[in-house]
Formats: sequence, structure tokens, C-alpha cells
Amino acid sequence: MADGLNLRSSSPEATEELASRIAERLRAGSVLALSGDLGAGKTCFVRGLARGLGIEGPVASPTYLLMQAHEGGRLPLYHFDAWMEGREKALLADGGAEWLHGDGISVVEWAGRVEEWLPLPRLEVQLTHLGPDTRGIRLATRALDGPEGSVLDLGGVLEDLELPAGVEPA
Repeated sequence: MADGLNLRSSSPEATEELASRIAERLRAGSVLALSGDLGAGKTCFVRGLARGLGIEGPVASPTYLLMQAHEGGRLPLYHFDAWMEGREKALLADGGAEWLHGDGISVVEWAGRVEEWLPLPRLEVQLTHLGPDTRGIRLATRALDGPEGSVLDLGGVLEDLELPAGVEPA
């Protein structure tokens, strides 16, 4: 992961609020790659993204569906889950990768399993257990190599990000 922000969240609500604030800064075509152990807060983070985009309704992990589209907000949210070995790559190879270049925000849980399919630039979010409700959150942008930079500037997403109550630098 490239240089980024290392944070500590004291509760699921604080994690959701952080994600909500990030979502407010994202543009169409943004891709987020989430990693972390079971129960680390990946789906919690996605719920916050949905809220920040103005999407109402439940957000759950799409483990058995592989992808869920959530609409009705400022931008659609395409929520992928790459946990199930083999099926996720078949979905992406058979056209699902087009959603990663779509008109909304694409977020992939268990992103390490499909890293070769994920476009650059992207925002990488790593969540770790630090206690029953406390999580470590590492946010980093991964951009295209070369002097031309990236078409989509994700670096600005993290600049001057106001941290919500319950989230502090680690």
C-alpha cells in the first residue's frame, strides 16, 4: 500500500461516519479495495459509504450474490464480495469488471483475491481488529505509475479529511 492515513476507530458508528465523509468526496468511477479479517468492519465501512452517497435501505455483504447495486443516492454504489474462491474471478471475467469502470462507486470486499482485476487508481482500505469495537483503519491511494498520473485524482479524497468523533490518528 502506498503512503496514506493510519487511523483508529473506537466504534462501528465512528467507522461508518468516517466512510460517509469519504463517500461525500468520491466521484463517479472511484474504486475502493477493502481488506481485513472476518468481522473487521468491511461491510460496516460500506454501509457508511452508502449513507454518505445518500443511499437508503439495508446494506449487507453480497457474499452469495457476489455483487449488489445500491441506487437512489448521488451516485450508485456497486458492492462486490470476492470472498468465495473461484466464483468471484468468473464474475469479473464474464463482464462484471465493467461495473468497476461504471458511473458509480465500486467497492470490493476481500479485494486481495481479485487484485489483478482491480483498476488503478483506487483507494485501498485495510481494517484490522484492535479490540472488541476498536479497529485500525489504513487508507491509501494507489495510482497509475508514470508522469501522466491518473485520470481520477483519488489523492484529494484523503487531503484535509475531517475525522469524525471516535476516529483519531493511530
